[in-house]
Amino acid sequence: MKTDTSSIREKSYPKYQIAWKQLRRQIYPQTFVLLGILFLIIFSYIPMFGILMAFKDYKISTGVQGIFTSDWVGLKYFSEFVSDYRFIDLVRNTLIISVLKIIFAFPIPILFAIMLNELKGMAFKRIVQTVSYFPHFISWVVVSGLAFVFLSAQDGIVNMLFMKLNIVDKPLDFLTDPDMFWGLAVGSAVWKEAGWWTIIFLAAIAGINPSLYEAAQIDGAGRLKRIWHITLPSIQGAVVVVLVLSIGSLLGGGLVGSNFEQAFLLGNSVNSDKSEIVQTYAFKVGLAEGRFAYAAAIDLVQSVLSVFLIFFSNFIAKRLSGQGLF
Repeated sequence: MKTDTSSIREKSYPKYQIAWKQLRRQIYPQTFVLLGILFLIIFSYIPMFGILMAFKDYKISTGVQGIFTSDWVGLKYFSEFVSDYRFIDLVRNTLIISVLKIIFAFPIPILFAIMLNELKGMAFKRIVQTVSYFPHFISWVVVSGLAFVFLSAQDGIVNMLFMKLNIVDKPLDFLTDPDMFWGLAVGSAVWKEAGWWTIIFLAAIAGINPSLYEAAQIDGAGRLKRIWHITLPSIQGAVVVVLVLSIGSLLGGGLVGSNFEQAFLLGNSVNSDKSEIVQTYAFKVGLAEGRFAYAAAIDLVQSVLSVFLIFFSNFIAKRLSGQGLF
């Protein structure tokens, strides 16, 4: 009987030497991990010192050192934001757009993934999948340009088609009517990102044991029953993870993109009653008026609420399904 002499020798080494040898064996993957950690430290953790601006009377003329040397004002800017006459409208618009995206955008990738999984023709399936997630790689600047081309009241393709078909008597103001902005934001976000998130659910479906479907088919279960009793329960973990992440980033737009970019690019002075949100307000106040401390306070409120939403959604998910992120 042979003994593994290498394992015996490793046991005789100090732990730090064993760890160093393992690190040398995994040098390439560990390098990629290290680069990712450095990226987070440089661009995520070090800039967090700027949070101090929200509690200080910071002026841009004092430079970076002013973040630490400016006078402490406590919750002054938080109180000012809450008492701002636009506060209610800003929060309302932000929440409604975000909640509508969750309601309409979250189920669509799941349903689309199930539909693609049920397709038999592999070539057609690949074409549909590729076309569906291609818009994810288009910037919101281009998407807003496409919206102007298709939805313009003067010469937009959609309005021209509606007029030709006698569906409407006069062009619809998709881009300027305040009552249409929420639908425009949700619809464009679903079109752009739904196909991308479908990939996650397709990957989860691909991991299901095919023998489960075969056994169910032998027992006489139809396609809908197989989807309901096998597919959906099997991808429950992926659904919970995506849902928790979506609710955690609810104020920023959830899983289908940036509220800020949509509101900034598609919003205007005509539809501002429905398009102005917390992020665009903080951006305009911070840059246009130079009130960086006030803008930092607004963004900090949103970040704290997002962290709370992550923990809350994870708690609810664990209570309902027994699964969560942590």
